[in-house]
Amino acid sequence: MPKTPKNLSETPEMLDLQDPRGDVVADVLGASLIRHALYSPLEARAPWGLRVPYRERASFYLVARGSARLEVEGERALVLSPGEIGFIPRGTAHVLRDAPDSDPVPVCDGPYSPSLAPRRIGGRGAVTGIIAGFFELSHGQEPMLLQGMPPVVVLSASDPSSGPWILATVQLILTESASPRPATSIVLQRLADVLFVLALRSTAANGQCKHNGLAAFADSRVYQALSLMHAQVGEPWTVDKLARRVGMSRSGFAARFTQLVGESPLQYLARWRVARAAELLRDTDEKVATIAGRVGYESIPSFSRAFKRWQHASPAAFRRASASRSQSP
Repeated sequence: MPKTPKNLSETPEMLDLQDPRGDVVADVLGASLIRHALYSPLEARAPWGLRVPYRERASFYLVARGSARLEVEGERALVLSPGEIGFIPRGTAHVLRDAPDSDPVPVCDGPYSPSLAPRRIGGRGAVTGIIAGFFELSHGQEPMLLQGMPPVVVLSASDPSSGPWILATVQLILTESASPRPATSIVLQRLADVLFVLALRSTAANGQCKHNGLAAFADSRVYQALSLMHAQVGEPWTVDKLARRVGMSRSGFAARFTQLVGESPLQYLARWRVARAAELLRDTDEKVATIAGRVGYESIPSFSRAFKRWQHASPAAFRRASASRSQSP
């Protein structure tokens, strides 16, 4: 039998575990991003250029040495200096090169390599060092919080308005890349995740998203409503109940939420429920009926109809396709 404490001082202290999935950003990224990868470091000698087509992924380029000209389709060209990161959050076609007159070559993903040795490209001129990677989206479904983001976001380690986080993260990435040690690849992957979140925070803080997605994070009441829906996805939420919880009138809350998020509260909730269900179908062996109940559906038919509306496949077909993709080399 367990020993009974003799006094209150012997009573075990309960330490609450943090649940990152209660956080809206962590929740959406966890459900939407199925794979992230870093390319081997690039050592590009002038003249050099890379042409990247549209892809259903969020890409980034960190300049470690030299400079790189980033030309995102439909946007003015940007020159990235050492310590600066160019994010292309919505997969827009782009060109990366040393100068406007350098001919870019088309690129595609190569095989996975355990080597951290730099890949050398270009000619014999000045050197630019680049660390690049991407975050692939689940079945091409763009995360809700990326909607409304600009085609390109630049983070700078030297920008005082960005706080110390970007500088510290960039320095860690550059140090780890320059002197690989055991588990360097894992460290770099985690730091890439941090960069992605910092890019989202920076975009929201600077007011670059005026509507949809990240714009909602600057409004405390709308963000509180989003947090409630994410933390209790199976709750039978109504617009009236959400409005009361955040201290607003029903009409005022509905209008404000729709303006900032880009869709009504219940439409967002329906889409988020399906996104969460898709993650569970992809990553667990739980029965469809169990998953349907977890995300707030009382019957399998109603869940299946909603799922097919947003994912364009039945829950069973989605699970088979996910399993097939995970087994592919």
